[in-house]
Amino acid sequence: MRIRSVVAGVALSLGLVAGAGVAQAGRVEVEIGVAPPPARVEVVPAPRPGYIYERGHYTWDGRAYAWTEGRFIEERQGHVYVQPSIEPRGERYYFRSGHWDDD
Repeated sequence: MRIRSVVAGVALSLGLVAGAGVAQAGRVEVEIGVAPPPARVEVVPAPRPGYIYERGHYTWDGRAYAWTEGRFIEERQGHVYVQPSIEPRGERYYFRSGHWDDD
């Protein structure tokens, strides 16, 4: 029984890791019942040619908010990057991943 639980946990983890790359390709929205912590102050580095800066932001790991540091992402010609966001709607919050939209 314990081995089955471990195998199931590993399979789930691998699925989440494999899905993380796919999540970058399109928009992902997650419904959350808890307000996010206060925003962190982040020093944004100088721009780099050919890159956009994804601001640091909170993500939801299924149990709690987790901080993700800001990072540079290579630009995509003909696309506009939409920053990650957490939007309140009524008593719920919706995390929307950063994603590329057509220009």
